[in-house]
Amino acid sequence: MADDRLIVAMDVPNAVAGLDLADRLGDSVSFYKIGLGMLTGGGLALANELKQEHGKRIFLDMKLFDIGATVESAVRGLAQFDLDFLTVHGDPHVVRAAKEGAAGSDMKILAVTILTSLDRQDLDDSLIKPGDIGDLVSERAARAFEAGADGVIASPHEAATIRALPEAKDRLIVTPGVRPAGADLGDQKRVATPANAIASGVDHIVVGRPIWTSPHPKVAAEAILAEMHSPQAHSPNH
Repeated sequence: MADDRLIVAMDVPNAVAGLDLADRLGDSVSFYKIGLGMLTGGGLALANELKQEHGKRIFLDMKLFDIGATVESAVRGLAQFDLDFLTVHGDPHVVRAAKEGAAGSDMKILAVTILTSLDRQDLDDSLIKPGDIGDLVSERAARAFEAGADGVIASPHEAATIRALPEAKDRLIVTPGVRPAGADLGDQKRVATPANAIASGVDHIVVGRPIWTSPHPKVAAEAILAEMHSPQAHSPNH
């Protein structure tokens, strides 16, 4: 049976390519992430087909940000698709609105803390207050949890600190920026291996490029799953 702690990012051009990837991965993967890049390529239709026809779990990575009423309305509409996870920006007013929109559904609202592709210089350029990225991520995570977030998106470098927060009890930590040992880092700047990420207390890791660019995606996914089950991945949370 597939381990749903591994979420495969469907960073492919369209729904046809997404279905082909899912077919190649078969029963080795049970959870997929569909993001903004797929939105105009049939992303919602793909999400619905993978969920309803193939029994997969779906993480819709939209990173919603707007005034509260608009976020609430958007989330209420998306909740009709029977999705599992949805991302919004971690600002408390956004999280509260998203939780209102998701009321009555099983969809989990995950708050984005600071994108794993950003470093301190990027934050300075965006006029984000001074401070260590790890400290800022933990602070944003705590505030998102207080606002009702079911979980957060954070780099593996901050996962252990977030897991230790009192507010993080029974909440999810989902981690992009995971690369198998020796893999190209791509546009990620704060990364870890699958084993290290699991060991630091995350609930799900998101892996895209190392799987879908592989000539043999199923082999690549199974290698990551093996690493997640290795002794180096031991975590008291699982």
